[in-house]
Amino acid sequence: MDFDRRLALTALARILGKQRHLEDAMAEAEAALGADIEPRDRAFAHNLVATTLRRLGQIDALIDALLDRPMPAKALGARNILRLGGAQLMFLGTPAHAVVDTAVNLAAGAGQGPYKKLINAVLRRAASEGAKIIAGQDAGRLNTPDWLWQSWSQAYGNETAANIAEAHLQVPDTDLTVKSDAVGWAEKLGGTVLPGGSVRLTGSVRAAALAGYSEGAWWVQDAAASLPARLFGDVAGLRIADLCAAPGGKTAQLAHAGAHVTAIDRSHKRLARLAENLTRLGLEADLVCADAFDWRPDAPLDAVLLDAPCSATGTIRRHPDIQRTRVPEEVSHAAAVQAKLAAHAAELLAPGGVLVFATCSLDRQEGPEVTANLLASDDRLRRAPISATEIGGLAEAITADGDLRSLPCHLGALGGMDGFYAARLIRE
Repeated sequence: MDFDRRLALTALARILGKQRHLEDAMAEAEAALGADIEPRDRAFAHNLVATTLRRLGQIDALIDALLDRPMPAKALGARNILRLGGAQLMFLGTPAHAVVDTAVNLAAGAGQGPYKKLINAVLRRAASEGAKIIAGQDAGRLNTPDWLWQSWSQAYGNETAANIAEAHLQVPDTDLTVKSDAVGWAEKLGGTVLPGGSVRLTGSVRAAALAGYSEGAWWVQDAAASLPARLFGDVAGLRIADLCAAPGGKTAQLAHAGAHVTAIDRSHKRLARLAENLTRLGLEADLVCADAFDWRPDAPLDAVLLDAPCSATGTIRRHPDIQRTRVPEEVSHAAAVQAKLAAHAAELLAPGGVLVFATCSLDRQEGPEVTANLLASDDRLRRAPISATEIGGLAEAITADGDLRSLPCHLGALGGMDGFYAARLIRE
């Protein structure tokens, strides 16, 4: 009974307590329960956990406002039950009686029996008083950890930081990269063509059930993630390496455009998934399981795409667990790794070759500072500024240096986009 709430509670505890990714935590929680979960219950639990993570700052502030005294540290399980209850009451529109009843039952079955009366009382107060409290909150600021807010404010200013935080509160739509006829596929699927050519479908969709999936007419890829591969221009016949390639959206773009692509990734599992995607799409690439640091081609390359490992803070709108599991130290570590990878990538190029260095982080350390340091240390490289026409006219996503910098608040009227950085460098 209440498998969906039990699944959500178990997953939430793993995310907040063990810094697990949302998808991993859901899979682990389902295995731990040892029960067959109906697809509908699984979908509800996933949405409940994602909403709780997306709105955690607001929910915690609400709980604290309704408590007569602070909860003891040992009552973390009870607080997580209250968090799930708060998400349902305030943001998912679940009937109050259902929320209270299932929360009390959940407490009894999760070893939180001593807190049943507290949970009952707090959630009943939330049902009657919560809407007014929520309406008076600064949602964007409350839901953003301090270190991230400070980083964005320093990089983009307070107003843009607030816009980024607000964008993270919205449930993201589904973007498709189509092989051809974006207008036609948008009409067929009930979507919208975005600047840059992606097709956007409202909300989260089951891709495999849509027209064109089995025929390999398109693949799921955020509009921002589709931009870096376009910065090479005409790639027909060129030899290109896609370092850190999985899950393969950029590999697919380059292969479809006629490039001879070598896709490198160090994960066998992720590379197998990339191979499956290419097979469905009817595209070909040479797949190599190797660490990008160690791989070298037989001959210098025409181009290299490096979508470097990073803190992934640009994808919080799609992965709300990121702002609950990342710490500032990870940014510095990722930037150091990126610097080494970018220097290695530059060495793989033939004279005149193009390096596109990209990262889905919003932090300046991961991206702009790596590019600046690489240019300062290697006088064979020069920046090739990007123009707005190359990315669908998105002038707001071009920096003063001529690099790409998309933000979650860009395309705001159309539903936003992930935060991405990319620089294009030429080896002289």
